[in-house]
Amino acid sequence: MTLSIHTPAESPFTKALGIQFLRTENGESEVTLALKAQHMNTLDIAHGGVIMSVLDCALVAAAGSALGCYSNIVTVELKINFMQPGQGCLHAWGRVLHRSATLIYCEGEIRDQQKGLIAKALGTFKHVRKIRAVH
Repeated sequence: MTLSIHTPAESPFTKALGIQFLRTENGESEVTLALKAQHMNTLDIAHGGVIMSVLDCALVAAAGSALGCYSNIVTVELKINFMQPGQGCLHAWGRVLHRSATLIYCEGEIRDQQKGLIAKALGTFKHVRKIRAVH
């Protein structure tokens, strides 16, 4: 699927991290991140915040593909279990588990190049009509 305007790939934060969106359709997503020096912690493994961000992006993309709209989806709750250190290229998947009238529940995981499980996530997301700027 070619991503159009207001996709997760257009987020300045996502661009700055270098996350690549491979697939976002039918309540599912697939994203990758080739780890670089700026993504690492002092142990020379992926920083936990980077792993969380990649999973958050994958889950938001899955939620957006289910809604047919990628803008104004906010994370309400995100729970992550870290299994092993992240190195090399990270590959993440997200999928919608359930939709209610106001919330979308998703799950996702990140694996490394050898298919080892790096982290597993569960998240709750909400589509908001408009976000007011805070001054």
